[in-house]
Amino acid sequence: MASGFNVEVVDITGSREYESYLYRCLSPIPFRKYRKRKEYLERAVPQGFHKAILIFKGDVVGQIEYAPPPASGLPISGDDIIVMNCIWVFRRAKGHRFGRLLMDYMVESEGEAVGFSTIALEGHWSGWLRRWQMEWLGFKPIDSVKMRHRTKHRETCFEVYLMWLPRRGGVKPPRWDTERLLEGVNFCLAHLLYHPETLKGMREIYERC
Repeated sequence: MASGFNVEVVDITGSREYESYLYRCLSPIPFRKYRKRKEYLERAVPQGFHKAILIFKGDVVGQIEYAPPPASGLPISGDDIIVMNCIWVFRRAKGHRFGRLLMDYMVESEGEAVGFSTIALEGHWSGWLRRWQMEWLGFKPIDSVKMRHRTKHRETCFEVYLMWLPRRGGVKPPRWDTERLLEGVNFCLAHLLYHPETLKGMREIYERC
């Protein structure tokens, strides 16, 4: 737990008090233990998955979710690294450097990790997880792939970046499986690359541009 004036960061992994945030993220969607998320958590938590929320003046306004590669929801691999599934701060809480505070919490809590990795997007129709936002947090792009959704916004090609934040120099960078990336993700209903169960007959919901 990290705290300051009117600010508190709480690890909610295994928490009953904040269990709803473990499943529903910060999205305004009903709390339910939907099957894919439940299956993911049952597998990931024993392998080192963590989720923390940021509470400001009693209001939950931010979150960060991270895990070692075997427990990550993203197709990223590497030796002794941590993969950040997501980071999110509400617009109404902007201007307080809460994103940096959540990043610092992750970095400090994973003291044995040699580096941290995630993805970022550019040109996507949503404004979340943008490349410049991840760069502001300290990540740098080391690879990218251009793709588009196969059933919606087909006119829009966007770029997905593999982002990297080593703790020190000389560390082996992460790798990613771009073919698996085309399948989308199912660990979170709100993720930009989410593969809904309504499209379960379609293995790859994205294609290269």
